[in-house]
This record gives sequence, C-alpha cells and structure tokens, in this order.
Amino acid sequence: VSDMPTPSENMLFGMGNPLLDISAVVDKDFLDKFGLKPNDQILAEDRHKALFEEIVKRNKVEYHAGGSTQNSVKIAQWMLQKPHKVATFFGCIGKDRFGEILKKKAEEAHVDAHYYEQNEEPTGTCAACITGDNRSLVANLAAANCYKKEKHLDLDSNWELVKKAKVYYIAGFFLTVSPESIVKVARHASDKNKIFCMNLSAPFISQFFKEPLMKVMPYVDILFGNETEAATFAKELGFETDDIAEIAKKTQNLPKENTKRQRVVVFTQGKDDTVATVGDRVTMFPVLDIDQNDIVDTNGAGDAFVGGFLSALVQEHALEECIRAGHYAANVIIRRVGCTFPEKPDYH
Repeated sequence: VSDMPTPSENMLFGMGNPLLDISAVVDKDFLDKFGLKPNDQILAEDRHKALFEEIVKRNKVEYHAGGSTQNSVKIAQWMLQKPHKVATFFGCIGKDRFGEILKKKAEEAHVDAHYYEQNEEPTGTCAACITGDNRSLVANLAAANCYKKEKHLDLDSNWELVKKAKVYYIAGFFLTVSPESIVKVARHASDKNKIFCMNLSAPFISQFFKEPLMKVMPYVDILFGNETEAATFAKELGFETDDIAEIAKKTQNLPKENTKRQRVVVFTQGKDDTVATVGDRVTMFPVLDIDQNDIVDTNGAGDAFVGGFLSALVQEHALEECIRAGHYAANVIIRRVGCTFPEKPDYH
C-alpha cells in the first residue's frame, strides 16, 4: 500500500545487553551438572564459571552476536532490508576481541549500533545450552551490566538518536542493568505519543525485578512475552488465573500514562497460537506449521518474533499484520543455529 510510511534511518530504537552467544549442543548430564532447566534463561552465578570453560571445549561450538534486544532490532532491519540503519542500538561492551566481533556483526546487519565502551569488564557472553528443541541460556552480563545513563544515554549526540525514533523496544532483561535509562526513554515516548514496547523476557524478571518492571509498565504501549513468562507475571501480580487470554486482558488493563494509545499485549506460546489483545477482545493467531525435524534450535525464536513484529510496526501496519510478520521471522530463525538469518527474507 503506497500510503504506508517508508521507514527512515533511526526510526526504531533499541537498548539492551549486547552479548556474544556461545552455543553448543549438550546432554542432560551437562544440564544437571550445572543445575539448569532444559528451557530457561538465567543470569550466571559463581557456580556457572566452569560452565563457560567447559562449553567452549565442546566439539561443535558456535559464536554468534546475541543479546535479546540486539537480536530483535537486527531481525527488524533484516526484514526491512532498506534503508540501512533504520534500527539504532545502545548497550555496553568491553574493549576486547568479543566487543570487536559485536561491532562488526552489527555493521554487517546494517544496524546503527552506538556502544558505550569501557575497560573495567569484558564483553558479555551468553551460553546457549541446546538439547533437542530446548535451549537453556546462561548470561554472563559482564560489560553489558556497566551501561551508564549519564555516560552514554544522556549525551546530546546519543539523545538526538533517541528523539529521532518513532518506535522503541527494550527487553525486560535491561531492567537488571539500568532501569533509569529505560524510564527516561519510556517517558519520552509517552510524552511524544510514540510507541514504547517491552518484553517480559524471562520468569526471573517478574520474580526479582518486579519493582522496576512495574515502574515502567505505565509507559508500555506493547508488551511481549511467552506463556511461561505470562504465567509468572500473573502470579507475581496476584491475577489469580492461569488462563492466558485472561492474563493478557488483565495486563492490558494495568494503569497507563498515555491514554491516547490502548495497551497491546502479545503472548507467544511456542507452536501454539499467539494470544493478543485486539481492542477490547483477545484473539488467537495460529503460528506457521513446521515439521519437528526442521527445527534446529529455538534459541532466538522469541527475539525473532519481536523483530518481525517491529518491522511491520515501523511501517504502521495493522496488529494482525505485525503478528504475521513476527510468525514469519520466528519460523525462519528456528531452522538455523542461533539467531541467524539468510541473506534476504522471502516475505510478502
């Protein structure tokens, strides 16, 4: 449709933890040894130090640029193709080889990455422990945890890039790093009637970072999450229901600053239907069929869904269309290792 806006540079803004993914296929013994659930996301503790040393010695280990928000904005850029640099990304890295890899990968993906670089901590990593179609993620944030609002976000040249955007996306993971940066961006979006999106990201966010999460919630126009995260969120907020449609509705009705936009809640459920609030109704959207044998690695599926969704959102497409684009991107990503993609999308 010709009246749809053409995306322009820096129209989509993302901020989060830039991590280098280290993925390897492991067995149940490996998971048990480090007390990991087959399908989970956690922050690394001291007892996981050996895990990182061991996983790099596995025979088929792969390194990919990762970090939830960074994955999503890359996928959005990939879906859009042109112009380059529709997506901006902020995050903190170390002055080291892994940091150089992340810079190179962002450039190859045509994302306008502006990293805060420091040398106190090394670039963050995420061990992706793959068993079948499950993935257990252990993030060692390191440098990613060193992002500072006053050292980076507040700088005029950086804040100008924030102001250029129309759509904002920050994964819940960043709540553990710099909630004050999130609130500053979220308030800006709300004041200017722009679109601020957030992700529940992992059960531990709702459990242990509920306070910063709920400080941002009034500014959230679109909230993403999967079925496990939705259930944990509902439990933490005392919704007293495990019906996902009901949870979506109650989440939509939480207090909101900018009343010009009704909150949209989108919950994915793996191979089951995606649940979304459409106006005052809750609607189910079936995902694309895929043969179990074609699933290589579900790591990044949620990030890819958001990326596809955002690519349609910056073009002001209807919600149904955003979800369709999300389903397409996720379907492509799960056929590949890590959050990687072919040269061009085949999406119409």
